[in-house]
Amino acid sequence: MPIRRLHTETRYSEAVIHNGAVYLSGQLADDLTGDIREQTHETLSSIERLLEEAGTSKARLLSATIHLKDIAADYAGMNEVWDAWIAPGTAPARTTVQALMYSPDVRVEITVIAAMPDLAGPVL
Repeated sequence: MPIRRLHTETRYSEAVIHNGAVYLSGQLADDLTGDIREQTHETLSSIERLLEEAGTSKARLLSATIHLKDIAADYAGMNEVWDAWIAPGTAPARTTVQALMYSPDVRVEITVIAAMPDLAGPVL
């Protein structure tokens, strides 16, 4: 099976498509001055755009890994935005952890894997 890469840089690709799945690199907000709700909203918008570009959607999410700078301060706010974004019945397997981020302004980073529609069958 061929491997397709989107937005490849020296160290990473924003998305890798292989064997019926799309793997996104960790996504961040563009504007890191916002609070956790603003950063989560921007991050999820970025994920949605990349999934669409890859040929799939958030309805086909398989898993999500969420890194928070401060889980005690930001878990509820992140979940508020996440819960409004994810369609009922389409929640992926998910892990949320606290992590030391590459920049002190980053409050959230989200990595997802989604099924591609051509091999995934109907969404249930």
